[in-house]
Amino acid sequence: MTTTPNPELQPFDAFVGEWTIEAKHRLLPGVVVRGDTVFEWLAGEKFLIQRSTMEHPDFPDGIAIIGMFGDGLAMHSFDSRGVYRVLEASFDDGVWRLWRDASPPDFSQRFAGSFADGGDTIQGVFQIAHADGRWEDDMEITYRRR
Repeated sequence: MTTTPNPELQPFDAFVGEWTIEAKHRLLPGVVVRGDTVFEWLAGEKFLIQRSTMEHPDFPDGIAIIGMFGDGLAMHSFDSRGVYRVLEASFDDGVWRLWRDASPPDFSQRFAGSFADGGDTIQGVFQIAHADGRWEDDMEITYRRR
């Protein structure tokens, strides 16, 4: 059976490959958490799969699926703690964005990561919302292509 890749997902081809991860979380000042992630297409290129492993015991391993869900692009993520989240997604002009408006509102999240070094680095920041509507940087993350 032959399938045609979804044109809305074609820009995500830039992610395909193996990457190292370095992350700094606001709750662990001075600690650099390392890990690895792989992005690969599910056969048919309708979904991009991300598998991540982290070296620090407080950071879960995870899997995420990026694709068209309903009317929009989204990422469904699952981690080794049993946590499951759905975030809206986009990738335009070299910037990867993820966001979710949650209930309670103080667990809304957003992420923006920019490609650099000819596409071999992604530098981004996850932010978390507070009940008063204020956003705070939660985790800085850098992906480097292997």
